Amino acid sequence: MAKILVVDDETSISTLLKYNLEQNGYTVTVAADGQTAYELIGKQNFDAILLDLMLPVMDGMTVLKTIRQDKISTPVILVTAKGDEFDRVFGLELGADDYITKPFSPREVIARLKAVLRRSQVDHHESERTDAIKIQNLVIDDNKKVVTKNDKILTLTPREYELLLYFSQRVGRVIDRETILTAVWGYEFVGESRMVDMHISNLREKIETNPKSPEVLKTVRGFGYTMVN
Repeated sequence: MAKILVVDDETSISTLLKYNLEQNGYTVTVAADGQTAYELIGKQNFDAILLDLMLPVMDGMTVLKTIRQDKISTPVILVTAKGDEFDRVFGLELGADDYITKPFSPREVIARLKAVLRRSQVDHHESERTDAIKIQNLVIDDNKKVVTKNDKILTLTPREYELLLYFSQRVGRVIDRETILTAVWGYEFVGESRMVDMHISNLREKIETNPKSPEVLKTVRGFGYTMVN
């Protein structure tokens, strides 16, 4: 049973989310401010976090930035005000896995949550059959969900890991942004191809020797991206 942390200072929203998530079989913990949420994340293991941005004591962006600095890779879905593009973009750059805008329906939240959990959970049957993948100076061990570069372990967010694994299984193929969105995000994001660009940019910072001149994950102008071995 997946454990979800809901972080929102609006009681009506947190109560609504808690009820609907529990009805769908999740175990839910609620925090009403960022500081409490941060302390809970440090003490307990959650499978995913629904994190509002506008929080008292410590805002959601600071919580996200801090847990990523602490090497905590728990999937995070940001809850943002409708049309607040800067916060959404900045949140994705900091390592959020997804975002949802208010007002939202519980059904939409659960669909997004299921997609995030599906990507982050280890499928033991598949992993037992998966050997380590070598791409230039990278080694991807899908059994352990570990990526090394020149024998040094990289710290990737779940989304970055899924992107890297997806490309590593399709070396040499040119893949367009919409295909990547559907395959890695798990559903269509109409008009959100920038999310792909931002996550690939973040991934390049970790896997490339020179992110401004990538040799592993290259851009094919007008078409998309390709991985080179």
